[in-house]
Amino acid sequence: MEARVVGVDIGSVALGRFAWAALDVPELSLAGQGSDPETAVQALNTYLTSGGRAALVLEAPMSVPVPSTDRADGWQALGRARSGEGNRPWSAGAGAGVLATGVAQAAWMLGRLAEVAPGTTATTQPDRWTAAHGPRLLLAEALVSGTGKPVPTASGPHAADAEAAARALAERLENLPALASDVRCAPHRPFNLLAAGAMWAWLDIRPDELHMDVSVLRARPPRPSAGRDDAVRAASADGHVQQE
Repeated sequence: MEARVVGVDIGSVALGRFAWAALDVPELSLAGQGSDPETAVQALNTYLTSGGRAALVLEAPMSVPVPSTDRADGWQALGRARSGEGNRPWSAGAGAGVLATGVAQAAWMLGRLAEVAPGTTATTQPDRWTAAHGPRLLLAEALVSGTGKPVPTASGPHAADAEAAARALAERLENLPALASDVRCAPHRPFNLLAAGAMWAWLDIRPDELHMDVSVLRARPPRPSAGRDDAVRAASADGHVQQE
């Protein structure tokens, strides 16, 4: 299928830690990069207003597990990691911080998109996105860490993370509609923050998605070219390779 995937590295806009990158599928070619939310929205808008499909992938926790409320002691499971997160839970340290920033930035981008592309239909469910006459905007989450952490490029580490977030989804679109999420809220109920943000922005999204998992795509280990290998070795010799 043809689509534009915009990956976003969530971070402080005031401190220059926000970045986005767009990939066009199936070519997987880099279609654009930027460092502010407005140009990220326009990268999506260009594709949507021409009748195409697009996806927005955010590198921030976009669903949280809510324990069952039918038991008086259900609260004891509050704040536990999602299945598949490993040692990087949404509720601790960096995860909690980027979640708060991500909720606000996602809401702004979705609200802005509703302004520039009125009538846009959205979903967090890949099977709905690929259905005939289905929503044209897919919302998803990327997990860029560990072995999937990219080497910083000339554009900086945030731009590299944004591109890795976009590739985490773009390289797996061939598996649609059965796209397996790498992280799930089970055995607890999901609170879908992307669906909540879309509703806040008045985008057309089905209300039942509030209680559905967001697709979380873990970035794969990068496959650097020979040129990049040389750059990495040179940077390592100078001590300038940034670690996670």
